[in-house]
Amino acid sequence: PKMKEDHCLHAALLCLGVLCYSQALTMERLNHSRPSLHGHHEKGKEGQVLHRSKRGWVWNQFFVIEEYTGPDPVLVGRLHSDIDSGDGNIKYILSGEGAGIIFVIDDKSGNIHATKTLDREERAQYTLTAQAVDRNTNRPLEPPSEFIVKVQDINDNPPEFLHENYHANVPERSNVGTSVIQVTASDADDPTYGNSAKLVYSILEGQPYFSVEAQTGIIRTALPNMDREAKEEYHVVIQAKDMGGHMGGLSGTTKVTITLTDVNDNPPKFPQSVYQMSVSEAAVPGEEVGRVKAKDPDIGENGLVAYSIIDGDGVDMFEITTDYETQEGVVKLKKTLDYETKKSYSLKVEAANVHIDPKFISNGPFKDTVTVKIAVEDADEPPVFLKPSYIFEVQENAASGTVVGKVHAKDPDAANSAIRYSIDRHTDLERYFVINAEDGNIKTIKALDREEMAWHNISVFAVEVHKQHQEAKVPVAIKVVDVNDNAPKFAAAYEAFVCENARSNQQFITISADDKDDSANGPRFIFSLPPEIIHNPNFTLRDNRDNTASVLVRREGFSRQKQDLYLLPIVISDGGMPPLSSTNTLTIRVCGCDSSGSLLSCNAEAYVLNAGLSTGALIAILACIVILLVIVVLFVTLKRQKKEPLIVFEEEDVRENIITYDDEGGGEEDTEAFDIATLQNPDGINGFIPRKDIKPEYQYLPRPGLRPTPNSVDVDDFINTRIQEADNDPTAPPYDSIQIYGYEGRGSVAGSLSSLESATTDSDLDYDYLQNWGPRFKKLADLYGSKDTFDDDS
Repeated sequence: PKMKEDHCLHAALLCLGVLCYSQALTMERLNHSRPSLHGHHEKGKEGQVLHRSKRGWVWNQFFVIEEYTGPDPVLVGRLHSDIDSGDGNIKYILSGEGAGIIFVIDDKSGNIHATKTLDREERAQYTLTAQAVDRNTNRPLEPPSEFIVKVQDINDNPPEFLHENYHANVPERSNVGTSVIQVTASDADDPTYGNSAKLVYSILEGQPYFSVEAQTGIIRTALPNMDREAKEEYHVVIQAKDMGGHMGGLSGTTKVTITLTDVNDNPPKFPQSVYQMSVSEAAVPGEEVGRVKAKDPDIGENGLVAYSIIDGDGVDMFEITTDYETQEGVVKLKKTLDYETKKSYSLKVEAANVHIDPKFISNGPFKDTVTVKIAVEDADEPPVFLKPSYIFEVQENAASGTVVGKVHAKDPDAANSAIRYSIDRHTDLERYFVINAEDGNIKTIKALDREEMAWHNISVFAVEVHKQHQEAKVPVAIKVVDVNDNAPKFAAAYEAFVCENARSNQQFITISADDKDDSANGPRFIFSLPPEIIHNPNFTLRDNRDNTASVLVRREGFSRQKQDLYLLPIVISDGGMPPLSSTNTLTIRVCGCDSSGSLLSCNAEAYVLNAGLSTGALIAILACIVILLVIVVLFVTLKRQKKEPLIVFEEEDVRENIITYDDEGGGEEDTEAFDIATLQNPDGINGFIPRKDIKPEYQYLPRPGLRPTPNSVDVDDFINTRIQEADNDPTAPPYDSIQIYGYEGRGSVAGSLSSLESATTDSDLDYDYLQNWGPRFKKLADLYGSKDTFDDDS
């Protein structure tokens, strides 16, 4: 309590001192601003005395302290004119900014008071106008003059930082004094008056790692070798205090979060000195064997590690790659292993940083090594052929049982099991070959034809005798060696033409040959005529020695009338060992040609026709025949297009057929006089009469099963069937036609006298009156009466 009273007393004394100081300063400035009552003389340039009239009252500016909270209005200043004798005839008037609201004036004494608390941060000064007038007449005694009332600042605003929280980064292991970030605060107080806005920065939290410059607010590192791996984030509190940091100043704080960024200052390290791995000898190249990992506490690219094999007896058998997602070294198989040859391997693996910072090269080396031992596990392997593929040769047409070649495989395991061989029959569908299951000898079982298939590609299996699931497969290519077994023949089906007017020794065709055998047994071809016609009087043959031959005319004067076709045999021999030959026949036709040698006609008949009719006459005859045929066709077409009447009036087409019976029925007992089939089908057995007045769009076929049988007595069903057919028949008569049937149907007013359904139909009518109709209706009376009698008896 005592301390609290001391603080209150200190504050009251401070306010009183500031108020007294302000009043004194204001009065001093007011006194200094009052002019002298005596005139002032000035000399001109030439010694002339100039008289200048002085104003009665002059002032410069007034001051009022802000945030004054006293009980009475604050006296800002006093206005007084020299002409004011104190008799009250002068009236002082105040106008301008805040006049009458904030500032009021005593019109007699000229004292100006501030009636409200002023805030310099809201408004620093006010411009007012003062004037002295006659109280009675309001006549201005002095011209109006402006003056300024300045609000004097006090330290009432604490410093404020631009941001409540700051975030900054600085590399780890930075030198002492490295700039981190600059924080800035502002103070709303007047920087030109006192120390109210003079700020000083200091650090409240974050020592001894960081410091701050008092005048600039720049935060700097204060400790060397700060390690991110030890501590990554720091929280610093910075204070800004006004009044130059002295006691009584106001302050504000901000928080700065400083993060140490990573640098490559740590080398990778393997957590163990030896890695043990194993791999089966059956593993294929590229298969993963195991993984190693060196730990690097750095992050990002500073922590990237690359792995390599630098030494060991497995350098050629294994390889290592880097998995950059997991930062692991992946050991993979490079070549196929053989347990029987080598059972273990050793590797020396190195892990090194990818990016090295030269600043920290002295901390190196930034790499580490480890030994990897790999054990090869034995596996049950399939047989292995001595060669990856085999190529054999065999002559075509070789006898069955000819040996083609031999394949060999062995068991790579220590057991060295016996091997059995077989041919994959999917590759030898024609079964040309067979293999000895024990020794692998391949033989032919059919004669081979090179011209049919020059190569045979088969596959041979090798399996262990006691382990049938272990098998190997090897491709075997068998080449069929050619022998000269095909004679040459014409390369095409030649047909030659010779002109009747051909000259002697004129060439008219060139021929070539073809041989199915290989080139060694084919060309060069030799062309010749058979010995018996070597002196042929009509044609001769010339071998061009380029696998072609030319046929020439030996004489002149060919005639189609005498002979229009010649057959010339030609012998062709190949160059094989031994050579083969064949005789081919060349067909030669005699044709008519013009003087330039162009063909006109090759038919003997055409030559005969030329003597009778010319070609133009023949064309004219054919044109006349075509014209006559066109006329006949047009006449027939016009006849068919004549219109016919839509309705043919013939007696058999009348649809309302009336059937007349000349005999009288014999009553209920007469069942032969009336044929119900006639009513069912008066015009045909199928009950269908097509319309002839229109052409139906499609043929209607009556549906079987709907029509009652001809001997049926159910006329009602028959009529319903006919109605249904007529409704569904598109060729039926129109709806306004009349169909007449000899049946009244049910529901007639007159009723029905037929007994076809009376015996099975219940009725409420009384038929007793039939007894009075005479003997003709006795039968009906007995039928209907008997029912009543039976009912009575029951």
